[in-house]
Amino acid sequence: MRRASWWRRRLLTVLVCPLTVAPVAVASPAHADSTAARAGHELRYAALGDSIASGLGAGNYEASSGRCSRSANAHPALWAAEHHVAEFRFAACSGAKTSDVASTQMADLDSGVRMVSVTAGANDVGFADALNVCTTQGEQACLQRVGQARNDIDRTLPGRLDALDTTVREKAPQARVVVFGYPHLFSAEACSGQPVSPRGQAALNDAADRLNTVTRNSAQAHGFVFADVTHAFTGHELCSDDPWIISPSLFTLDSAYHPNAEGQREGYLPALEAEAGSGS
Repeated sequence: MRRASWWRRRLLTVLVCPLTVAPVAVASPAHADSTAARAGHELRYAALGDSIASGLGAGNYEASSGRCSRSANAHPALWAAEHHVAEFRFAACSGAKTSDVASTQMADLDSGVRMVSVTAGANDVGFADALNVCTTQGEQACLQRVGQARNDIDRTLPGRLDALDTTVREKAPQARVVVFGYPHLFSAEACSGQPVSPRGQAALNDAADRLNTVTRNSAQAHGFVFADVTHAFTGHELCSDDPWIISPSLFTLDSAYHPNAEGQREGYLPALEAEAGSGS
């Protein structure tokens, strides 16, 4: 009992990895090239957002990125490398809220940028904290905290996403903008091998769906493209035979509940490829 209690306290203390689930904006044909398929040697690409965009959990981090945990295995970096873009501005940072994206990640956005990807919103509604509570404090506390996050998704997030998407368009008026959603962390069937109860798992998946809906609505209202990765991650959630999500443990305190390298490569990258064009 003492060991289990210590594990829970330790996990609650350290496992506050903001799961950044922010929108990746894709510009409408009226504002951007019909494909991000300007030749790679001409394309300027900026990747903005939270830990999903930076690649926390995928390893191979840039030494200079510090707590932002920008990974060479993150889907924006993989896409930029494959298409040999003229300039890649990798500004995404673990823990970023929509206000952080707007205030600290857009310095290099201008009319010359032709593609922008964004993932943001999860940190604004305390999704990471909800995961921590669900992992360490039991079902009742979990459901209550997820309910609070759901209220924030419905009441405060739409305005914050609208402000972010408006700023992206103002800063990069010619860009094609791709906004990403978040995957389900748990399979539809109850996952008995996780510290989160089955009801908690269902509540978290439901909150992710609502987060994606609000993100999609804002992106489309601004003429951006929304990239939904829920289907891609189906069959690769926690407790699946081939998980693309990192399970919580004392060895994954900084990266739990984030996509691993395979999730970035096989889940997020194809979605970016589909919405951004070939880049050549």
